[in-house]
Amino acid sequence: MSLLVDIIGSREDPHSQARAARKQPLLLHSMSTFRELFAVVFAHREIETVVEVGVESGQVSSIYTDLGASAVHCVDPHPTDELRATLSGNDKLHLVEKRSPEVLAELPHAQLYVLDGDHNYAVVRAEIGWIMRNVPDAVIAMHDVLWPCARRDLYYEPSPLRGEDKHESSSDGPTISHDGLTPAGLVGLGAFTWAEKAGGERNGVLTAVEDAIAEEEGDWRFEVVPAVYGFGLLMRADAPGAAKIRKDLKPYTSSELIAKLENNRVALYTRVLEMQYEAVAHADDADRLAETIAAQRHEIAALRGEVEHLRRETDHLRDANARLEQELRDPLSVREPSFGSAINHLGRATAARLRKARQ
Repeated sequence: MSLLVDIIGSREDPHSQARAARKQPLLLHSMSTFRELFAVVFAHREIETVVEVGVESGQVSSIYTDLGASAVHCVDPHPTDELRATLSGNDKLHLVEKRSPEVLAELPHAQLYVLDGDHNYAVVRAEIGWIMRNVPDAVIAMHDVLWPCARRDLYYEPSPLRGEDKHESSSDGPTISHDGLTPAGLVGLGAFTWAEKAGGERNGVLTAVEDAIAEEEGDWRFEVVPAVYGFGLLMRADAPGAAKIRKDLKPYTSSELIAKLENNRVALYTRVLEMQYEAVAHADDADRLAETIAAQRHEIAALRGEVEHLRRETDHLRDANARLEQELRDPLSVREPSFGSAINHLGRATAARLRKARQ
């Protein structure tokens, strides 16, 4: 119980767990989450060299040196300035600006390979195949071996893959609520795309692992911790420390509770994505409705002006009609025009005729 006091808090500090929860990102996806699992590996295996494929921000790389590694080769073909700055602060971290799996043969053989790069069959199958053939005693740690990458390829764009190495892909993303892709799912926003169909051959990270175990030589064992999209460890059964590593990881790999929590986590997170998408769609609908209402109000105002104009004309015609009816009923009651007004009328008519004659 005392080991958890910083997480669950105490009577004097009842908000400790809430503070810890606030510090967690809504989407857990980093390999740094698995520090205690890497600690198990380092406890039973002497690891001097690590090759890390997919470096994130560089914060994860220092975990391996903290646990005892003397050199970490960080493979990232497109490092950011932030990543360069982070790695430059630790002389045990070495940036490798090349693509995996081609670069693996150029690097020193490592005791630990951490694969968290391009999450698709072609790349992962090539990576683990090379390691299994050339460094068979190594421990291979992998991320994203469960949903959504287990049976569906993800391609970082622009992808170098061509032909049979790449399935037809979409910018829409997967979600838990149904089996297809949707713009309300885990979308890449231009950074990556997904295979349009899940399952089948040569599709997904877990499929690549299964095929490698079946096709490569050796008695290989694959352990999966069903958390944060799936953490996998691939080791030959007789590799140094392998049996002890598997034994100490069993509470994680065999936990139904962890698996249920992960399913609940991804279900809740993808529902949040769907709600965000729906909120944006409703906002767009509201904007269009507001524009329609404004246009209709303008049209109503114009119609009111036209109605007022017609009302005045109607009143004028009604007065004229009343005068005409009066004349028809009593012609003598109509006042004859005065001599002055007759002269004025005659003058205006004569002037009009003269203007017309000059034209």
